[in-house]
Order: sequence, then C-alpha cells, then structure tokens
Amino acid sequence: MIKKHQIYKTDNYNMLTVEVQGKTLVVREISDQWGEECHIFVSRPEMLHWATNRFRAEDFVGREDERDAILTAFREV
Repeated sequence: MIKKHQIYKTDNYNMLTVEVQGKTLVVREISDQWGEECHIFVSRPEMLHWATNRFRAEDFVGREDERDAILTAFREV
C-alpha cells in the first residue's frame, strides 16, 4: 500500500510529494524549471536530513514561515 503525502503544491507544475512504500520513502519534486526529480530514502532521518539541506534557511530569508511549513510537513510523514 502506498500512502502519499503532499508537502506543498503551488500549481500543477510546482509541487513536492512523499510516497511511503513500505519502508521506502519516495520524494517526488516537480518544478516548471527542472521537471520531475525523484529521491528515494530508506529512513525518515535520511529524508529529513535531505530536506533540511534542500530547504536551507539562507534560501528563505524573509519567508521563514514557508520553510518552517515545508519542514513540518516532512516531519509529519
């Protein structure tokens, strides 16, 4: 059984989802610039480490709430 979590979705071309497939976590990042990227993790700590590095605080200056919401959504997976 696959359980899908939406981390964010701004439109049909910019979204990030996490699919839980047993013990495997599949992160799908879709953007209008890069297309679809798929990242596969075998543990939540590994995924959270990636998310913390992917969504760095310095990239969200003035939009800290947006970063907090993304990281909180990852923690709730």
